Amino acid sequence: MRRFLATVSLFLLALPLTFSQSLIPVFKAGDRVALVGDSITHGGHYHSYIWLYYMTRFPDMPLTIMNRGVGGDEARSILDRWDWDVLKENPTYITLTFGMNDTGYWGVYDKEDVETLSQEKVNRSLEYFSKITSRLEELPSDVKIVMIGGSPYDETSTFNNAVLPGKNTAIQKIISGQESTARERGWGFVDLNKPMLALAAKAQSTDPAYSFCPQDRIHPDKDGQMVMAYLFLKAQGLAGKKVAGIDIDASKKKVLEADNCKITNITKSGGNISFDYLAGALPYPCDSVSEHGWGNIHSQRDALAIIPFTEEFNQETLRVRRLAEGNYRLLIDGQSVAEFTSSDLSAGINMAELTNTPQYRQASAVMYLNEERFENDKRLREYVWMESNMFGGTDQMFKDDWKSLEMVEAEAKKNPFVGYSAYWFRKSSIPEVRETWEKLSSDLVERIYTINKPVTRRITLEKI
Repeated sequence: MRRFLATVSLFLLALPLTFSQSLIPVFKAGDRVALVGDSITHGGHYHSYIWLYYMTRFPDMPLTIMNRGVGGDEARSILDRWDWDVLKENPTYITLTFGMNDTGYWGVYDKEDVETLSQEKVNRSLEYFSKITSRLEELPSDVKIVMIGGSPYDETSTFNNAVLPGKNTAIQKIISGQESTARERGWGFVDLNKPMLALAAKAQSTDPAYSFCPQDRIHPDKDGQMVMAYLFLKAQGLAGKKVAGIDIDASKKKVLEADNCKITNITKSGGNISFDYLAGALPYPCDSVSEHGWGNIHSQRDALAIIPFTEEFNQETLRVRRLAEGNYRLLIDGQSVAEFTSSDLSAGINMAELTNTPQYRQASAVMYLNEERFENDKRLREYVWMESNMFGGTDQMFKDDWKSLEMVEAEAKKNPFVGYSAYWFRKSSIPEVRETWEKLSSDLVERIYTINKPVTRRITLEKI
């Protein structure tokens, strides 16, 4: 595995992944981060994966990351819900991404005058973006603002789905407007589009049907969402920060390095060496199960073959020098984990790649609870979707009465999007249900920040 990952990394280092984007602010304790966007945010995992990094890497630094995506949104509809959906949460950090829906679909890219029609779409989007910009400028100066250039529309994969040629070019025009606005105002900017295009092109050079968006060329699957999270964290300057690093001279029972960890109580018995290990963070767990539901085939872990996340963000290194030559069994808290040669251990191993360690299992509990929180929050976003798309701008907004239900049921028979959200609206239109879901999310976050604290582990290298 190490040889394979090293090969991937060498390739990726040659990719043009450092585009015109500077570092963006890292999150701080107590931050309330609102990620504003369309369906790629509404139903996407990238914000959940980003939060999982902070949950495991900074266990004593609680913060809140809020999904503020609404499926189908354009800059215009984001502006419409700005006050009641974004600002009401008192965010201290706002990210904004849009463009996929703004640039249109059929009726634009299947016409002869596609360039004129798509440019009209871009101009309209940037017009509403300028109004959002004015609202952002009204915020207190300590609110951090970051523009996110959205993920690409896949025009190059050969999988069986119709293509809208030129759509991503239009999206990039909107991203250029975001970037120039961010530069002028001193806001943060991170582009996901061009790096993801470069990564997809490499994957498609060996598998032409590969796509980050295998469902519809629009919505990134779990691997694509993980790539988005990686690019965001990288833009925050967090690459290279270890989970922990251990370097021990076995012959002298001496700690040569303890990076983000404490090493105590080193003992030797025969050919064995043991010590206590208290890390300052947990390894980052990656789900190996693809998203449930239609059209989703890639897992979060699949992204690790595409990006150097393990090398840059998930290093829990163990190096033990001057061991007697031979083979050793690694035990953590008495549990047999793996076997290595003295040469392996002298060079150093990455425990974060070992998914059967007690600390990885602890991190997995954080991951699964975070996933429960994500799914619960997504249900609440369905309520927002209905209020915004069905009742936005009318007197019926937020009434959630019998008339609202009748209107939804009637529209659901004609509109499949309303039909999908109608199931959740029947429940979420009841205040007590919403309150229970909101409390569940709060309880899950509280529980996560209780169980994410690293504990002292006893590590033994047992001579075989």
